[in-house]
Amino acid sequence: MTYREALKNGETLLCKSGISDAKTDAWLLLSWVCGIDRNFYYLHMKEDLEEEKQSLYEAALKKRTSHIPLQYITGEQEFMGLPFLVNPDVLIPRQDTEILVEEALKRLKPEMSVLDLCTGSGCIIISVLKNMPEVRGTAADISGRALLVAKENAKLNGVTPTWIESDLFFNIKESYDIILSNPPYIPTEEIQRLMPEVRDYEPNIALDGSGDGLLFYRNIISEGKRHLHPKGRLMFEVGCDQSEAVSALMAKEGYTQIETRKDLAGYGRVVTGVLGGKHV
Repeated sequence: MTYREALKNGETLLCKSGISDAKTDAWLLLSWVCGIDRNFYYLHMKEDLEEEKQSLYEAALKKRTSHIPLQYITGEQEFMGLPFLVNPDVLIPRQDTEILVEEALKRLKPEMSVLDLCTGSGCIIISVLKNMPEVRGTAADISGRALLVAKENAKLNGVTPTWIESDLFFNIKESYDIILSNPPYIPTEEIQRLMPEVRDYEPNIALDGSGDGLLFYRNIISEGKRHLHPKGRLMFEVGCDQSEAVSALMAKEGYTQIETRKDLAGYGRVVTGVLGGKHV
């Protein structure tokens, strides 16, 4: 079987299995298995694919037909231009979350302290420290298995945050200039309606935001006041229809200068507020 035949067969198989990005995923899996780019493919597409690589490609395609996320098959995902290792212990980093990092970087200054709560793969705190190494970074997650992945990602990207295994603030003693969080925010009843790649394979503990999806926001907003420096800033990623509700929760707890940053689709994606007064 040639490279071209293998790719066409992959596209057909994934399409029949209901994979929405069948053409793209078939190529990405072939590229990953064979270690090739488009230039190599077009120069060699009529040549035979090695039997071992063909078998590996077919095995990867089979996993994808079961709706296992592509990133869990390849074990990697790019975020903020950086490489991250992923497995089913952590959510797959998404482009929307880059907005939270971008907003944090606008406000951080050297020697400031920042906490990333519900860190998962560590993509937020690692991206912050990679862009601002003078910042003192801490990251926490309830999942020890997630923290193992995050620590490997920190090594991969050459940064050294402090790691804390903690159910929100339970094991956190310090206060910070900025607290960042992309907490679980999917309402429980909506999880069964998510695409199977998310519903069946990404960690439920990182998705389920309880009844209305706002449980973690309420807790972090309330408890965060004890872990922010005076005039410190709290910054969230929120679901596409949650920015007004989260803003109202922050206002009720006394946060000021509450702002929302929209994503490319026009949805409120990041909500920030200051504890008691003006800050960066």
